Amino acid sequence: MRSSNPVFSRRGFSRDNGYAGFNAAPQAGGPAVGTQGNPYAQQGGNPYAQNPYAQQDLQHGAPPQAPVTTTGRMTMDDVVVRSAMTLGTVTVGAILAWALLPVSSTSYGLAVGSALVAFVLAMVQSFKRTASPALILGYAAFEGVFLGVISEMYNSQWSGAPFQAVLGTMAVAGATLLVYKAGWIRVTARYARIGMAIAIAFIVVMAVNLLLVAFGVAEDGGLRSMGPLGAIVGILAILIGAFFLTLDFKQIEDGIAYGAPKEEAWLAAFGLTLTLVWIYVEMLRLVAIFSGDD
Repeated sequence: MRSSNPVFSRRGFSRDNGYAGFNAAPQAGGPAVGTQGNPYAQQGGNPYAQNPYAQQDLQHGAPPQAPVTTTGRMTMDDVVVRSAMTLGTVTVGAILAWALLPVSSTSYGLAVGSALVAFVLAMVQSFKRTASPALILGYAAFEGVFLGVISEMYNSQWSGAPFQAVLGTMAVAGATLLVYKAGWIRVTARYARIGMAIAIAFIVVMAVNLLLVAFGVAEDGGLRSMGPLGAIVGILAILIGAFFLTLDFKQIEDGIAYGAPKEEAWLAAFGLTLTLVWIYVEMLRLVAIFSGDD
């Protein structure tokens, strides 16, 4: 099964045999996974077949360990550096937008325009077969402008809401990583299918709700109101964001283990940024709901 994250959906990642991978065969002694059509699979099977720890890792259900020599392959350091660059660009864009654009109808229009440009750039990158740092950083910059404007708008009515949303986003990301690393969540094909079914249903319902609000059928935001119903929907959205994070973590872990090219670190950073932005926006709304009207 392909990843839920659009960044990984065309990258050769799969979840055959219940585990995420690059469609390369697992470690020696493990169940074979087809390599047809995978740009990263090498002739003759798994490039890590000689790893003396491979059999032991599979017996204990652990993901295969990457070899010591990883020249040209993605490492965790690569992912961390690219993620810092991408999230840093989002942060700088948000700070500049907050500082230079006062709250007004013009700034709101600029936020919507920036969000649309960011969406287009994200979709273009998602359908490319190779990572484009320029597209990814461009997406991050426009997304940052959007977040800066809406954060300032929320702060003008609910003082401190953006700061609380940042803390909340960090808490959700940290807790999700802790739960994932502790092994309390196993990212299997069944887990991904169920989670994706819920996520797709949520997105469809939200799209219908948006149309109903736009045409005046639903009042006060409908399901996205600032009341108890809106809070429940917001909590569900954050849980879905946490679900996406677990898929991101698994994709990164297996990308490193299966020898993804170093350039894939940009896509890993892109995927994490998309998910964290989702969680932050939902957290911002949730903080506003619980803060109440001034």
